[in-house]
Amino acid sequence: MNDTSPDTTSGASPDAAPGSSPDTAGAAEDRTAENRTELELQAALEALAGGVRPAPDAYRTARGDWLRRERRRRLVLAVLIAVVFTLATLIGLWVLNQTPSDPGVIFSGAEGVVAGTGPG
Repeated sequence: MNDTSPDTTSGASPDAAPGSSPDTAGAAEDRTAENRTELELQAALEALAGGVRPAPDAYRTARGDWLRRERRRRLVLAVLIAVVFTLATLIGLWVLNQTPSDPGVIFSGAEGVVAGTGPG
């Protein structure tokens, strides 16, 4: 008999679905290979992770390191605030000390004038 249906004349592999072309069969094989590779890799990583055991005092050590860094940050911040405050105070005092010691133009000749009364 002459069977000329698409599944026998397409030249597809026996694993491919009926009516599929060789291109889609190859893509299906690639996906299967990728899935198998992914499953093998996942199994290998799970076996590797299963053999890893944390140190008995790992949490205490990590927490101690974290607390030490936190204390250092707070100390550095407190010192920085103190330095900035001290510098601002010193600069303010220096600026206030730079005022001239002579009376200036505003107060010249106004010794006998009472507030509220004009010069005339």
